[in-house]
Order: sequence, then structure tokens, then C-alpha cells
Amino acid sequence: MTTNGQGLSSKVHEAVVEVASVPIISDHDTLKYHLLGPSLTKAGQDTVDQQKVSEVIYNASKGSKYFNNEEHKDKNLTQKIEKILARKRQLERVDLASDLRRADEYIAELELSRDLSQTVVHIDCDAFYAAVEELDRPELKHVPMAVGKGVLTTCNYHARKFGCRSGMAGFVAMKLCPDLICLPLNFAKYTAKAQEVREILVDYDPRFESASIDEAYLNITQYCEEKHMDPEDAVSQLRNEVAEKTKITISAGIAANAKIAKIASNRNKPNGQFRVANDRATILAFMRDLPTRKVNGVGRVFERELDAIGVKTCGDLYSQRAYLSKLFGEKAFQFLMQCYLGLGRTKVQPAEDYERKSVGTESTFHDMSDKVELREKLRWIAEELEKDLTRTQFKGRTLVLKVKLHTYEVLTRQVIPPKAVRTAVDLYTYSLPMLTKHEKEIPGMKLRLMGLRCTHLVSTKRSGTDFFGMRHPSAADGEPGPVNTIVDDNGEWEVWPEEEFEEAARQERQDEMNELEQLSQEQDTNGSDPPTAEEQLEEANRRHKHGREILPNPDPTYRGPNSSVGFQKPATNHVPPAKEEEPFWPCPICARPQSTNDKDFNDHIDFCLSKQTIKEAATETSSSPPALEKPLLDGRGKENSNSNSNSGGSGSGSGRGRPKGKRKSEAVGDRGNKRLFFGLQRT
Repeated sequence: MTTNGQGLSSKVHEAVVEVASVPIISDHDTLKYHLLGPSLTKAGQDTVDQQKVSEVIYNASKGSKYFNNEEHKDKNLTQKIEKILARKRQLERVDLASDLRRADEYIAELELSRDLSQTVVHIDCDAFYAAVEELDRPELKHVPMAVGKGVLTTCNYHARKFGCRSGMAGFVAMKLCPDLICLPLNFAKYTAKAQEVREILVDYDPRFESASIDEAYLNITQYCEEKHMDPEDAVSQLRNEVAEKTKITISAGIAANAKIAKIASNRNKPNGQFRVANDRATILAFMRDLPTRKVNGVGRVFERELDAIGVKTCGDLYSQRAYLSKLFGEKAFQFLMQCYLGLGRTKVQPAEDYERKSVGTESTFHDMSDKVELREKLRWIAEELEKDLTRTQFKGRTLVLKVKLHTYEVLTRQVIPPKAVRTAVDLYTYSLPMLTKHEKEIPGMKLRLMGLRCTHLVSTKRSGTDFFGMRHPSAADGEPGPVNTIVDDNGEWEVWPEEEFEEAARQERQDEMNELEQLSQEQDTNGSDPPTAEEQLEEANRRHKHGREILPNPDPTYRGPNSSVGFQKPATNHVPPAKEEEPFWPCPICARPQSTNDKDFNDHIDFCLSKQTIKEAATETSSSPPALEKPLLDGRGKENSNSNSNSGGSGSGSGRGRPKGKRKSEAVGDRGNKRLFFGLQRT
């Protein structure tokens, strides 16, 4: 069964509708909505007067650098929407019959791919950080409480009734709820508790997928078949087991695919579950009235753009299907049509099985302009990135430097080093010129964030080699794979474009957190125990770094000394790095794998070239029958006919094969046969 989704409060929703349908009188109408933040759809907000909350945020942040930056972004978005509307008015005057037909054909094609045979579950721990803290301090269960001081990471449901939520500056939350109790973050404690939950999940799906420290996807199709259980009964059993063993509660969504399961898990929070039946009509009805913002991958910006053209729910997408690709691009069109139909991936796999595109780290700090301090910060970031690269067992062919100015403007530069890099020394050496160039171009440059990221990754994991010493190529070596494409166990293609949109939404939330951290540091708080600027910076950097590690799923066959299933990682979450093996570069002469050290690689090439020269000289002076010359090949790998123009044999034909009248053994001779034994002489 399905019910109407939880929407924005009626006042805010009406305000957004009005802004989208008429010319904007005041830029600050949309700015106030924008300031509500990326976590507006969090559970527990349905009874909150969001208009009042937006006024508090607006007045509390007005005049700050954060406010000015948000105002600038809102104006740019307004201008972008005006261009979208102008483009739509142009399209309304032309014949879009072909676009409409193409959209309908794509919808029909998508319908053929609908899979209703799987049962996917999304589980989400209820106010996880707060729930873990309440285990140590039970008295906090009955009062408004949050975790995080500079910026709230989460808060309990008592605090949510006041409009407090994750991703909100602490001093703003205190204005909404003066009695709010804020606790510092304790990531070791949260990681240990998360592992307890993971050890239960592995019994239901050994290949479950961790989406974050407090949420995961499971495919319980096989479990239900083996146990002869209804999916709702299995999930209810899972939730009860987690509550009994870990003393925290989880909410769950049950559906035919991951997209709907994610949405459904937010329906009956806290400590509830909601199922969308594996039925086409039920799924379409569920998506029809669902606000677009409820879909994972639709953030604040995309929501406003869609709202401007009259798309407020997923059901509204159908009437605009002919315009979507023209206004937002082909990928957005495909993503939105799949949202309309309620389609998504059914493949669930451990997070570590996904191809990694980059490894990076960044740090926020007070406005910094001193060149010595900036270089010290860059060196520290390089050391942190080396740790991450060692842990994930990658090197990077491309190095990216990201900086954020004190004006919130973000700048990036990238360089391709002569070799894949991993060590802090190399990372610092190749990133320093990029920082220096920024300093030359921006006199008096002040930074508040700096980061390094490696892309085009090369795996340093041990990989197999064949009998000849040749290394087998793999996707882990940094070769690009299919974009947004997964191959299932049957070798069939399952293509879903939501990955890019979900990643963009995650980045939007992360950017918002970074900016709110700076806002919090600018303000004078009047709380009972306001955090110092240094404490806020430390908290911000620990929050950003935490959760980026990909932990392997617990092994359900392993039982520890206390007969607990799975491997219990220490509370520090330290994962010892695996023994590293250097990647190889193939020699262009002999094609054998060689060290990536520049000097060693060049020496080997020189040796191969000199060996070939010696071999040719020996052949010219030898009295034994000469070996066949290798034919000249054209650019497509075929034998060039010009190479046979001066030969004594027939010059016609393709020139393939050996000369007539000669067997291979006669042409090559015994010396050629001896070479096949890799230097071992026959007796």
C-alpha cells in the first residue's frame, strides 16, 4: 500500500509555488528558502513552521560572508532560471512532435526493463549519533539534544520539533531552541556501534551495501526465499534484532529497487518501516504525488529549476517530457523519466566493489594568507592524502589542487605528473607550483580551505601475472569503465544514470556544511558553553574526514572469541594497509612489465634498444641462414604492400604469410628454436 508523501509545510510550499509561477519581486523570497539548507526533508520536520525557521536563519546570518555568498548564488540561480523559462517559451512555439515521440519511445523502452522480482531494503538508523550518545546519557532522551557544536551533525526528535536539524549552524539552532544541549562528536564510539549493526545485516544479505555510517542497502530476495518469509516480516525481524542487540532503532523502506526503498525508509520514522509493493500500478501511484525533492539526487538547485517549469511532483514530469532534454540535457531527461516511472537499480553490492574514481582530502581553517603557513598546510594535506592513498591502495596519474578564497570562491587546478604519485613528498612537490601560480594571479590571496585529490587512479594492489611475466590489465588500474553502468551476474547490462545526480546532491550537502562551519566561526555565540574557533575547526576537519573509509563487510562465517559473527574492528576504525606492490609500465620494445621508476624504466628501454642493435649487427655478419625480416605494418596492423615491392618473390597479393617453398623451421633455423626456451640450451 502507499500513502501520500511527507511534503514541505503548506506555507513554504505555497511560497515556492508562487515564486516559481510569477516574476520575482524580491530576491530574498527565494534566498530565505535557499537558507533552509539541504536537510529540509529530514524526518521530524513536518509539523515545523519552516517560514519562521527561514526568518530566524535569515536574520541570524545577515551581513556575514556566508550570507553574501548565498545571496550571490541565489541571484545566479535566479538568472539561470530566467534563461530556462525563456528557452521554454521558445520551444512552446515550435513543433516538438519528434521530441515527444522520442520521449514516449524511451519510456516504453524503460518499461521493458522494469524488474519486479527483487526485494531491496534501505535501512537508516534513527538520529544515529544522538541515539548512541543517549545510550551513555539516558537523561538526554527526554530533552532537545544535538551532536556537533559548530554545525549540527544530527539531533534527536525533541530538537527537530523546534526546527533544528543536521547541517544547521549551532548558534542558529540555539536561537530556535535555547534549551538545546549540544555534545561534541565522538567518531570512535559511532564507528564501533555501526559495526554492531553491520554484523547483524550480514546475516540477511552478506553482500549488503553501506551507503554511509548509519545507512545501508540490502537485497533480501534470497533470504526470504530460503526462510519462506514475507519481506515485511523479515524486515520487522531485522529491526527487532538490531534494537535488541545494539539498543538503537532503525527505520526501513522495502521496495522493488534501491531508489524507492530509499524514499520509503523516511516514511515511518522513527522506528518504523514502509513497503511499496512490487506492483507497477502501486509504484506509479507512489511516485505520482511525490515531491521531486524527496528523490535522492534532486537537491535545492535542481528542485527550484524543475519547480520553475511547473514540475513539483514526479507525476508532473510526464507532461513536460518533451522539454526536459532541451532544457536540462539528455542525462537529466533519462534520470527524470526513471523517477517518473519509479525505476532504479536492483543490484546491491559491497561499497568496496564499486570502481573508485578519486581519492582526496581537504581541510578548512581560519583565513590564511601567510605563504609559509599556506605551504605548511599544503604539506600537512599531502601527508593526509598519502595515508588515504596507502589505505585504499591507489596512486594517481592526475593531481588536483582545490582552494576556497575568503570570499567563498572555489578555484581548482590540476597537473599530470611524469609518474603516478602517492607519497607526501611527490604530492607536495607537484602541487606547490599550482599554489604558487594562484598566489601570483591573486595578490594578497586569503584562503579558508585547501584540498588535494588524485584522479585517474592506478591500483597498487597485488595483481596476477602470467607465465611470461605479463601483468593482466584490469579496471582497477585506472582504465575508464562504462559510465553509470553495472553488469549483473548474468552478464546483462543494467544502466542507471542516478549516480551522477546522487553524487552532485552529496557534494551540495558537503559544500553547505563547509560554508556553515565558516558562518559559525564568524558569529558570537551566547550559549552556555560556546566552542572556540579552534575547536570548531578541529570538529569540522574530523567530520569531513570521517566516513570516507570503505570498510569491508563482516564475514558471516567467522566467529570471534565471544562467538560473535563477523570481524569486530577496533573502535579506532584503523585498517592496517595491505602489503603494497608497485604498479608496472609495459616496455614498448619487449612488452614486459617494468618498474615505474623513471631512471630504471629508461635504462631498460636503452638496454632493449641496444640489444636489438647488437642482434641486427650479428645477423649481418653471421654465415647462418638469416631469420625472416618482420614485415612493415601500416597503421591498422596490416602488412604494407610496399615492403614486398623489391622482393624476389611474387609481389602480387596481400603479402601475408611466409615465402613460398620455405618451411618456418628452415627460415628461422635452430637458433630460433633455442630462443623459445627462454635462454635454456637444449642438451
